[in-house]
Amino acid sequence: MRDYKSLAHTRWDCKYHIIFIPKKRRKVIYGNLRKFLGEIFHEFARRKECKIVEGHLMKDHVHICISIPPKLEKKI
Repeated sequence: MRDYKSLAHTRWDCKYHIIFIPKKRRKVIYGNLRKFLGEIFHEFARRKECKIVEGHLMKDHVHICISIPPKLEKKI
């Protein structure tokens, strides 16, 4: 069974797969930068009332599965 979220008159489950790639795919996502990126992405998600369901930080790109409330879908 899916884990649907609820609002007053709706039930929803909106998830997006986002890939973030640095310019020219430079392999810069290492060590300390890797720790800061995780914190930054989670902070951005909290500010927009979203939730990061899953994320993977690779050497040259980032995969994020994010759950977004329906009120933000039209703004994306």
